[in-house]
Amino acid sequence: MSLKKKIFLFLDLLVIAGLIILDQYTKYLAVIHLKDKPAYNIISGVLELNYLENQGAAFGMLPNQKIFFIFVAIVITSVVGYVLYKMPDKKKYTKLHILFSLIVAGSIGNMIDRIRYDYVVDFIYFVRLNFPIFNVADIYVSIAAIFLIILLLFVYKEKDLYFISFKQKRYREIK
Repeated sequence: MSLKKKIFLFLDLLVIAGLIILDQYTKYLAVIHLKDKPAYNIISGVLELNYLENQGAAFGMLPNQKIFFIFVAIVITSVVGYVLYKMPDKKKYTKLHILFSLIVAGSIGNMIDRIRYDYVVDFIYFVRLNFPIFNVADIYVSIAAIFLIILLLFVYKEKDLYFISFKQKRYREIK
């Protein structure tokens, strides 16, 4: 493994660690300042901080499936870790490093909550949209997923993603 590759992976780990710390800190603040209290208006009628203990997945789907969600988080983290490891150390893949780091950080951030509390601490609520309450880790995953889809559809071509192919390389032509 080249020095440049090691630096990329080290930076990925730093970014992931920093994002997890930020997520956990915001959830800690939510527990301290919002739990058992009325919603705190940031922008009246638009955005408020409202404490919620979410035992399901996104939007409260599949409640009380802690083991399943932990398993999914481990699988996602493992697959993305593998992709980061296999990714070439070229500048054109920097955006993918960032997006995959966001996905891993969000996945681990919510997994930590599930292990510690048996639920995920959510606290950001868009009143005007009546959008489900969410947290910082959810923002990481959502933003990363949106930009990843855009990049995969419009920027990266199939040949740019050769490093994650499971196709067998042919060493000789069949005649």
